[in-house]
Parts: sequence; C-alpha cells; structure tokens
Amino acid sequence: MPTLFDPLTLRGVTVRNRIWVSPMCQYSIHKKDGVPVDWQLVHLGAMAAGGAGLILTEATGVSPEGRITNQDAGIWNDEQRDAWARVVDFVHSQGSVVGMQLGHAGRKASSWPMWGFDDRFAEGDMATADGGWQTVGPSTIPFPGYREPLALDQAGLDKVVTDFAAGARRALEAGFDVLEVHAAHGYLMHQFLSPLSNERTDEYGGSLENRARLLLRVVTAVRDVAGADTPIFVRFSATDWVPGGLDEEQIATVAAWAKEAGADFFDISTGGNGKATIPVAPGYQVPFADFVKKQAGVSVNAVGLITTPEQAAEIVESGRADAVMMGREMARDPHFVLRAAHELGVDIDYWPGQYLRARRPLLAKAA
Repeated sequence: MPTLFDPLTLRGVTVRNRIWVSPMCQYSIHKKDGVPVDWQLVHLGAMAAGGAGLILTEATGVSPEGRITNQDAGIWNDEQRDAWARVVDFVHSQGSVVGMQLGHAGRKASSWPMWGFDDRFAEGDMATADGGWQTVGPSTIPFPGYREPLALDQAGLDKVVTDFAAGARRALEAGFDVLEVHAAHGYLMHQFLSPLSNERTDEYGGSLENRARLLLRVVTAVRDVAGADTPIFVRFSATDWVPGGLDEEQIATVAAWAKEAGADFFDISTGGNGKATIPVAPGYQVPFADFVKKQAGVSVNAVGLITTPEQAAEIVESGRADAVMMGREMARDPHFVLRAAHELGVDIDYWPGQYLRARRPLLAKAA
C-alpha cells in the first residue's frame, strides 16, 4: 500500500503527497461580484507553503444563481478567471497542485453568508430585498427553511451543463490542474441524485439512472473541455443519513458510471440534503470512502474529522482510501503537512526556504 507521503499520478498530473485540502466555504467576496480577493491568495497560499499536495478551492459558482451565497467566488466571467490566475501562480510556486471545485447550489443557493454580511446572519435563504434571488432545483421541494425553488425545464438543464463546461474552460485558462464537480452536501447535482429532493417524472427523475443523468451530462461536458491530461474529481455525499434517501450502494453505482463518463477520482463525504442525525466521530466518513472504492473499483479520498498525522497515515496505508482531504485541521494549522512529516519521521524536500530554521531534525530511528 502507498504511504501518506508517496506521490500520486492522475492522468497528466502528479501530486507530491496524499494529504490534501478540502474545499472550504469562505464567503469573502464582499463586492458580491464573484471575483476572488487577497483572502483567497493568503488562505490557499498558506496551505501550499505548508506542504499540501493538492488544494481545492471553495465551491466556486459556475453562474451567479449557482452561488451558495452572494459572497461566494465565481468562475462565470473572465475577470474572475484572471483573478484566480494570481492565486494559482502562487500555489504552483510552492509546489502544490491546485484544483477548482465547480459548484451550483440549486435550491440551497441564495443562503445567508455565515459571516461578513453586515454582521448579520439568519437561518434559511436570503430575501430578494437583502440581495437574494429565486432558486432552482430538480423539483419544487424546498430545502427545510428555504423558499420553494423553480423546477428546471429542459432549457434550464441545458444551461447548467453549459455553465459547468464554461467554468471548467475558464478554470483551465487560469492554470488550475484539477477540476472537481460538486455533487455533494445537498447542492444541485446531489439534489438530482437523491429521491428526497427529486420527484421528477421525466428522464431526469425516478430511476437511479435517470436521477444521475444530469451529473453524467456535466461530467461528460467537463471532460470534453478538459482533454486527456486534466484529472476530474466528483465529490459525492455517500448517504443522506435519511431512510429512503441516497446510500453508499447507489453512490458506488453512480461513481462507476461517472468513471465511464470521464471522471478519475471520487471525493467521498456524506449528508447535506436535509435534516438528519449524523453520528459524528473521528473518521466517521472513512467507511463510506472505503465502500465506494471497493464496490465501484475507483480511486477515492476520505474526509471527516481527520485530525492527526497518525490517523491520516493509517487511512491511506490500510488501503481504505488513496488520499485524505482535510478542512478544519488545515484551517487550524496550514502547515499540517510539515508537522506531519516530522512527527511520522519522513524526510521531505519541500520545506520553504524561509522556514528551514524552524525545521526540527528527525530523530534517529533505532536499529
């Protein structure tokens, strides 16, 4: 089995280790124009300097109406593309691979930012008078506490596919190495996949094959843009944690279909599409990654309260996942990878020169 510090090659991209950074919502575009700012440069750049192998952006809206909040970053115009290029260039200068998570929030769009909006926060969605907008979804079923979405018609479905492809093209023009399609956490692709939010009676509803149709169209369109060398990830919620909702068996099936459509790697999380009781504990989502990996015969990463070097190493070395993605722990310690190398006794050659005086010598191992 590989170790935590072994490189991983996906198509034309080699990632220097298996410790990666999860997408983390930032809600920091105070001009509400989707153009990334200095915060994105510092936030992502710090983790690149800290040794991360792959760094994914926050969920980045492929259209204005696809944003989770009006303070989300976007990739629907060239101004956003050019601002992202500055971030990409710095991350690359530190030796990390960088990916963009392409997102559409569907019925969970027009949410209130959890911080940074006039010191106000409200549960549920933002009223039009406050800067919100009409949302869309597979059906008119609202997310609990949110307004009723409009059910997407054929023209709307086609626009979603086109928007993902255009976002992918701009991300590649900005220099991103990896593209991730967000199909988790109750956002639009997940909404179509889950019978809890999809009551359509046309070719996009009913059977699992029909509920997966929009996602597979998006993956195919993104692959057409990406060409042969760019890896495509899909982030899934492997369970809704609700009886009658999505489960890991269905997601393993969809992952195999998505692989056939051009996806390379699967980022396995859970939940987000409705109110649920989730048994949170260290590594609580790792078994879902393990199941999808083995059932579908695909490569996956694990997420979910992974907080120590030893825990991360065990997940990879046991073969339950090919990599780990960390969010909160990376936010607490952007230099987690440098610390992990020391604590696990691994000699790495990508300490920033500016930090070499802080590097502690590895302890000699007993013969």
